[in-house]
Amino acid sequence: MSDEEHHFESKADAGASKTYPQQAGTIRKNGYIVIKGRPCKIFDGLFLVFMISVHLVHKTVTFFSLFWKQVVEVSTSKTGKHGHAKCHFVAIDIFNGKKLEDIVPSSHNCDVPHVNRTDYQLIDISEDGFVSLLTENGNTKDDLRLPTDDNLLSQIKDGFAEGKDLVVTVMSSMGEEQINALKDIGPKN
Repeated sequence: MSDEEHHFESKADAGASKTYPQQAGTIRKNGYIVIKGRPCKIFDGLFLVFMISVHLVHKTVTFFSLFWKQVVEVSTSKTGKHGHAKCHFVAIDIFNGKKLEDIVPSSHNCDVPHVNRTDYQLIDISEDGFVSLLTENGNTKDDLRLPTDDNLLSQIKDGFAEGKDLVVTVMSSMGEEQINALKDIGPKN
């Protein structure tokens, strides 16, 4: 036994993973995917097939994609050519609204973010743009800013100024969270 003290400093998160793997060919429209390290929602997807190995020379084969009902035309060249099916993802970052694209072989795994939505009752709006929210267990959550979306921002500020009871929906994923929806549950009592 040693009389030395050992101190370990860890910057790792002890919680669950922020993403999980999913085969690219199984990810569907309206699903989520991580593109360039950002959590995104897919709004359009195409299943593309390039140079499939077919033992016919100079033949055109038409495939009907089962994923998004796109008709894909495939031209084969000389025999012995091999290719991979590719998935083309066009998605919107769920926090900043930027459009991102990625092309991935359909048999490869992609990261899919864990996305959670939680409703909180709005208690107060501070002058510096932070909101005070009431959690389910009666505590307050004071670390969120008002949304940057002008329409949602004005709805929240106007409803709060009118004294309405408001419930905001907070979307969280990959260590970020943001108010993304509003429900008016009536006038305050």
